[in-house]
Amino acid sequence: MRVCTTYGSAIPLRKGAEMHEIRLDVFDSIPEGVGAESLVTLCGKDPSLIPDSFEGLVDVGDSSVEIPHRKIRSIHDFDRTPSEKAIVGMLSPGDQEISKGAFMASTFLDLDSILQASRSLDRKHVLLGMGQIGEVTRIRQKLLRNDFTFGYEGVPTAPGQLSAEELETLGDDCMLVGITGHPLSHTKSPAMQNAAIKAAGINGRYLVFDSPELDKVEDVIRGYEIRGMNVTIPYKERIMEHLDSVSSSAETIGAVNTIVNNNGTLIGNNTDITGIKMALEGTPTEGAKALIMGSGGAARAAAEAVRTLGCVGSLCGRNSETVDGICRDFGLERFEGDIRDMDIIINCTPIGLVEGKYPADITGLRAEQTVFDMVYGKRTPLLDFAESKGCRTMDGTDMLIGQGAASFRMWFGTAPDLDVMRGVLR
Repeated sequence: MRVCTTYGSAIPLRKGAEMHEIRLDVFDSIPEGVGAESLVTLCGKDPSLIPDSFEGLVDVGDSSVEIPHRKIRSIHDFDRTPSEKAIVGMLSPGDQEISKGAFMASTFLDLDSILQASRSLDRKHVLLGMGQIGEVTRIRQKLLRNDFTFGYEGVPTAPGQLSAEELETLGDDCMLVGITGHPLSHTKSPAMQNAAIKAAGINGRYLVFDSPELDKVEDVIRGYEIRGMNVTIPYKERIMEHLDSVSSSAETIGAVNTIVNNNGTLIGNNTDITGIKMALEGTPTEGAKALIMGSGGAARAAAEAVRTLGCVGSLCGRNSETVDGICRDFGLERFEGDIRDMDIIINCTPIGLVEGKYPADITGLRAEQTVFDMVYGKRTPLLDFAESKGCRTMDGTDMLIGQGAASFRMWFGTAPDLDVMRGVLR
């Protein structure tokens, strides 16, 4: 990987850097040690500030200014990513040595447009996606046929930028995994998985692909050589139509939370069952009466888990049609009784993360019951009330660790350190 170190403040140049970017809105003059393998970015400043003897590249922006230096012409769009055709049309003309395009990326479609444009451009280029979802474009430098990539020293100079040191450590061939859903601002999976990746000595990174749509998701996973991806709300069901096959457990549940990319073949799995069973470890389940609240993909995983654990299951939710479907598929009863008659209560709704009313009356909870709320990282009304009644309680942390560990094994072929995962979350 060829990394150009960029600086958001006028700090000493990074030792050992292959390239430096000297921005003239940051530096008053070109520091010593900047040679022919580096570049100066004008940022609207007068080109006469650059000595005639400078042998490196000069980024003139989207300008036709004539300079006696090797030139980069760059186009930035901080709002959107154009189509492949538009990107190629923007970056193809001109007498510059390198064409650079940096576009705000928000969707899988944006990432695919950048990928396809990189394949179509018939000249030296640097093509990057800005923003969190664009991080993958900064790592896959050779795959995008970019002449180099940018990494920061000190503070970032663009949204989604990684440090130069991290990029050099990762290199082009690192293993990439990630998570998709929308929104993802609350997720703790990246911190948990990246800690486990580091502890296992794996050269890889777990990225966040927060996209409001799934169009082109399969092309991005294959095209950017992403080894796998976790899937969360609201895509656990919809993702299945973008995959080549799904495991028997995912098919039974009707939801996928883990994708594995086997040399371009995308296989969907569901590790939520493993996570639910981990959360319920130590709870007597054989013959226990279990109430599941909710009727989405997580509820279907809970239904399969309680069935295999030997529970007598029942279910309630706001959507009568999906409740009936889960009851039919997993042999559960529609819950219309008293919560005091249950031994285990499992909340699969997002109540606690969002405002709303639980689909069952929780005021009847009693001390002898076990209450498991899949929401994690936040106190919920259910857990607060259950603890006040003396119930045995657990949140979604152990479930997240369990399903995350199962995903980790699928991607990397080795078990993660659960204590490392747990330490990050707690």
